[in-house]
Amino acid sequence: MYLFDCILPLISGIILMVCVLVGVAFLTLLERKVLGYIQIRKGPNKVGIVGIPQPFSDAIKLFTKEQTYPVLSNYLPYYFSPIFSLFLVLLVWMVAPFVTELFSFNLGLLFFLCCTSLGVYTVMIAGWASNSNYALLGGLRAVAQTISYEVSLALILLSFVFLVNGYCLIDFIKYQSGIWFIFLSFPLALGWFASCLAETNRTPFDFAEGESELVSGFNIEYSSGGFALIFLAEYASILFMSMLFSVILLGSDVYSFLFFVKLSMISFAYIWARGTLPRFRYDKLMYLAWKSFLPLSLHFLILFLGVKLIILVQLF
Repeated sequence: MYLFDCILPLISGIILMVCVLVGVAFLTLLERKVLGYIQIRKGPNKVGIVGIPQPFSDAIKLFTKEQTYPVLSNYLPYYFSPIFSLFLVLLVWMVAPFVTELFSFNLGLLFFLCCTSLGVYTVMIAGWASNSNYALLGGLRAVAQTISYEVSLALILLSFVFLVNGYCLIDFIKYQSGIWFIFLSFPLALGWFASCLAETNRTPFDFAEGESELVSGFNIEYSSGGFALIFLAEYASILFMSMLFSVILLGSDVYSFLFFVKLSMISFAYIWARGTLPRFRYDKLMYLAWKSFLPLSLHFLILFLGVKLIILVQLF
């Protein structure tokens, strides 16, 4: 029985990991299709039926290409940072609110914050270990940006934690059976979405990999497998942030079909933002984090604290 209890979570975790990676594959296909239609072209349509197997052919191409290493790079950190990056993103999926088996635990949101904070180091090490000026600048930008937006991200989460009185994602599903939190705090939902865009280095906050001035940024020296792992980590984190948005603000039970509809809509919003918005200027990015999102999240935090205190006073 004990052996069964050990093996079952392991098998469940492997199945979840495979499903996330397949989801990432089709998210890249969706992105290329949507961006194609936004730019009045077709997108991938040659491989298979309407280009459906395209992500898999891309993966085979990337992982079978010859791996090149810059002579001056610090080999071990350079080699392991993309692997560690993907590992962290897959690890954070453990907080997915499955009621039965798997790993859903009481301090899930704290675990999520710890893993996203560690994600900064992988980008920083990838940029530094490449020993390239472009990569180093991209890494430094990513660190400054992620640290700035993590503050407002954590405060927004804390606002909802005070409302729900727990860090477990299952509590969020229970508390939103009557009304979704997005209706209680729409400005906070917009702030959360923008912070998620910045956290995952997506347009209009993609300064870490600004093609126009940094020639792809921190991942410039990576090719074949290393580049593919960084790419997978980025899109897996987009999927995770979409899942978190739909659970925390849209009250989705992960066992319902509507959950997947909401998750797809939010993932589509990420792609829509990429196809529509121009890149911010860097000083405006920092201004937005510290002078707009931080006061907004603090105000809502104090508001929710006040609401909680009023409810407690009335109860006792």
